[in-house]
Amino acid sequence: MSTEMLAMILAGGQGTRLGKLTKNIAKPAVPFGGRYRIIDFTLSNCVNSGIKKVGVVTQYQPLALNNHIGNGSSWGLDGIDSGVTILHPYSSSDGEKWFEGTAHAIYQNISYIDQIDPQYVLVLSGDHIYKMNYETMLEEHIANAASLTVGVIEVPLKDASRFGIMNTDENDRIIEFDEKPAEPKSNLASMGIYIFNWGRLRSTLLNSYSEDDQLLDFGKHVIPSYLEAGENVYAYRFDGYWKDVGTIDSLWEASMEFIHLDGVLKMRDKNWRMFSKNTISPPHFIAENAAVENSLIVDGCYVGGKIKNSILSTDVQVKSGTTIENSVIMPRATIGRNVYIKNAIVGENAIIGDGAVIYNENEIEVVGYAEVIGGKRDEDQ
Repeated sequence: MSTEMLAMILAGGQGTRLGKLTKNIAKPAVPFGGRYRIIDFTLSNCVNSGIKKVGVVTQYQPLALNNHIGNGSSWGLDGIDSGVTILHPYSSSDGEKWFEGTAHAIYQNISYIDQIDPQYVLVLSGDHIYKMNYETMLEEHIANAASLTVGVIEVPLKDASRFGIMNTDENDRIIEFDEKPAEPKSNLASMGIYIFNWGRLRSTLLNSYSEDDQLLDFGKHVIPSYLEAGENVYAYRFDGYWKDVGTIDSLWEASMEFIHLDGVLKMRDKNWRMFSKNTISPPHFIAENAAVENSLIVDGCYVGGKIKNSILSTDVQVKSGTTIENSVIMPRATIGRNVYIKNAIVGENAIIGDGAVIYNENEIEVVGYAEVIGGKRDEDQ
């Protein structure tokens, strides 16, 4: 598959709905599950699916993402026949710079894709939590003689108006596409996962941008144009766990689901491992009077308080008298003494002073990256 299909991960999203958590980093770089970042799931899916060449398209605040991915060695993508390439926006001869949509991002990187010369291009989002075998999807794409295959998942009909909805015939050939329809005709929602025959997509994009520059987005523009042209466009049904963590509520919900030992993602499955770049930290330490219940505690943590149904990420410090429930504490956050945190997400490098209360019974509370809340820090005392 290393020469048959190239993966292009779109990882430039700003993630404005995550508020303070994405003030300094792109959404795919947001920490998840204690020792991962969101993009790790898509990258690991590529490796587990046998895909050896990956392009990562960045745009908004890319530094943390670039540092995290590096040369791809954490995913085994640093070999002679494998590799990961970070692709930034750049000024071209016609003045174009920023990516204006998903399809435009691929168009801007045609020269890179041509160097790889794949038969198929797999377009992915870098901000979803799921496990998926893309090789199985490719097999179905080939069997259907498709020009385009779209990954879809069934959602509750009441939520279907939030998604791009595919209407199919009895063979799962897509006959109609509705972008966030007010009255959806089906509950097959697009996952933002596409397999294209590269030759066909390449000519489609080049023709469009030489004429009217209208094919900016895959969902809004490219899929409808393929259907109008009578192309073979098929749906690939996915029935596993998939979560778009684009909001505070969905990120918190996915984190709580992640905690359980035999959870929906089956993280202890050695046949489909999730890889990440991890810092080297000492083993976590749980103090004598501390208590931990149904929680994930990662390397480098010091726990001096009571932790219940929560995630403490790498190098988190929790001092005595503090209680944390149903919460996510991101890397290197420091929680002072006698603090109460419930139903919250605390961002990287945040500092919570002694005696602070982080809890709102009506919504998930968020402390931003490096934000300082309440009390005095030890060095100030």
